[in-house]
Amino acid sequence: MTNENKLERSATVDLSEARPADSHSVFSGLWLPLITPFRNNAVDHTALARLVQHYCKTGIAGLVACGSTGEAAALDEAEQLAVLETVLDAVKKTKPGLPVVMGLSGYNLAQTLAWVKALASYPIAGLLVPAPHYIRPSQAGLLHWFHAIADASAAPLIIYDIPQRTGAELTLATLLQLANHPNIRAVKDCGQNAAKTHALIADGRLAVLAGEDLQLFNTVALGGAGAIAASAHVQTQRFAHVIDQLQRGALQEARAAWMPLVSVIEAMFAEPNPASIKAALARDGWIANELRAPMMKALE
Repeated sequence: MTNENKLERSATVDLSEARPADSHSVFSGLWLPLITPFRNNAVDHTALARLVQHYCKTGIAGLVACGSTGEAAALDEAEQLAVLETVLDAVKKTKPGLPVVMGLSGYNLAQTLAWVKALASYPIAGLLVPAPHYIRPSQAGLLHWFHAIADASAAPLIIYDIPQRTGAELTLATLLQLANHPNIRAVKDCGQNAAKTHALIADGRLAVLAGEDLQLFNTVALGGAGAIAASAHVQTQRFAHVIDQLQRGALQEARAAWMPLVSVIEAMFAEPNPASIKAALARDGWIANELRAPMMKALE
């Protein structure tokens, strides 16, 4: 029997042993994965700070810097650190204590661990970590990847389960094994597998955050912790209100608030993320409508 088959055999969730996710966990509510504004191909730190100050007042639970929505793959390490510093400084001035998560990605473990150690001096609430992209390791390799990063990190990990970007699928069995690690606390769920989502929520050890924006309502209604939703760059307070109402058990009110947001989400993903979001923010005067190639801008 292969290691992956052994993992699959251990994937059954015993609901009698399941425990609910800590409702007071920092990884709950609406998290915003920030875009990175550019002007003349350089990071526009003035615009970035202004955006952070604005979003700090909208009911969000936290911010993610340098995620995929932030075009982190197009930023070098110095630029990423500068973005993180701007975000942390703006939060400190506007809403001290609002947690900030830093995204990271890669496929070279030694380089990734060095980057994790470089981030240890920053007051971040966590790291958003996907599977290594391009190389498509086995499930045993994925376990090694996340365990090594969790062991090295001063901040807890949010696993970013997004096989359509990384090319590597995290099975339920693997995620349940990773949930045993004390420094792995949450999952950004973009796996597009409803059964896996349900099982992770039932298991209760990882805070399940919807990463597919259209799944926000279902995930939170089923007991998920919240969402990391790029669409919430617009109508942010309404997105936060939906999650709040669901967590309060006000299903009818949440449904009424949710339905108009479906068309917003569809519009924000009409072009590859974050092109439509940047176009909307540029139209409202927050940023220049600029992305880094090969990303192309959407019309305002």
